[in-house]
Amino acid sequence: MNEKQSSAEPEPGAPADLNAVVEALSRPDSYAPLLHESAYHVPMPSLDALAEMMACLRAALFPGYFGHTDIHPGNMPFYMGTLLDRARAILAEQVKRGLCFACVGLTRQQCVACERRSDEVAAALLGALPELRRLLATDVAAAFDGDPAALSPGEVISCYPSLHAVTNYRVAHALHRLGVPLIPRILTERAHSDTGIDIHPGAEIGERFFIDHGTGVVIGETCVIGRNVRLYQGVTLGAKSFPLDADGKPIKGVPRHPIVEDDVIIYSGATVLGRITIGRGSVIGGNVWLTHSVPPRSRVQQGRLQESSYENGGGI
Repeated sequence: MNEKQSSAEPEPGAPADLNAVVEALSRPDSYAPLLHESAYHVPMPSLDALAEMMACLRAALFPGYFGHTDIHPGNMPFYMGTLLDRARAILAEQVKRGLCFACVGLTRQQCVACERRSDEVAAALLGALPELRRLLATDVAAAFDGDPAALSPGEVISCYPSLHAVTNYRVAHALHRLGVPLIPRILTERAHSDTGIDIHPGAEIGERFFIDHGTGVVIGETCVIGRNVRLYQGVTLGAKSFPLDADGKPIKGVPRHPIVEDDVIIYSGATVLGRITIGRGSVIGGNVWLTHSVPPRSRVQQGRLQESSYENGGGI
């Protein structure tokens, strides 16, 4: 044995002593920092169930593109009813699990109230779907209008990672606004894993939003993004710093990410940090590092700022 190896470390290829491993992992001092015990033994939200819910909602929001594709006006109400009934049932159960995840020391009576709340949230989300579809239709139009490689809106719906991520974001943001814990993050992080696009559900994003290519984009929790904004791959809308409490821990919920006004384009690799404002109609060039506000209709290229009469829609 190498002198640097611990005498307790098994030699390569040696069979593990399963009983010893079980005993070690069962010690409270080992598992306590990572143990989750939910109220009244309600399990954690299911990633697979939430993926099924999003599949139902995606099929309902974009009929004919996902799930059953033989859709026509005659069977549309039955089709929508079937999808939404399934999505509602899944969401109610998962929201209840999410609420229980966040519960600490609640009484059984309060836990029953969480069950009622989960039904209310599921109904509220379904009620928001017409507006979510309207917003997503503007996102599809922005991608089709802004990308010469897109030959049809259907290609955007079927193929573009931006729309996949933004669909998850818009559903997650609606749940975030309803006060649902954990589940909005699960939905956006699932899209992050699928697309490489990281959008926090707390961000506020207006209509006609398009991320071209998309990989490596990061949009922080307190970002405010206006209408008709376009980002390219590798853009970070992040925090420059954040205040700490008396114990040296970050204070939650403080506005710390950029405000991006209407009609802004931010090109690939740009990093925009802090609670700064990118004025309406501005263009931020590729690989720019920006930590100060810029006025409307500005052009920033490799750290240089110049006011411009530039109209949205061209290159830099």
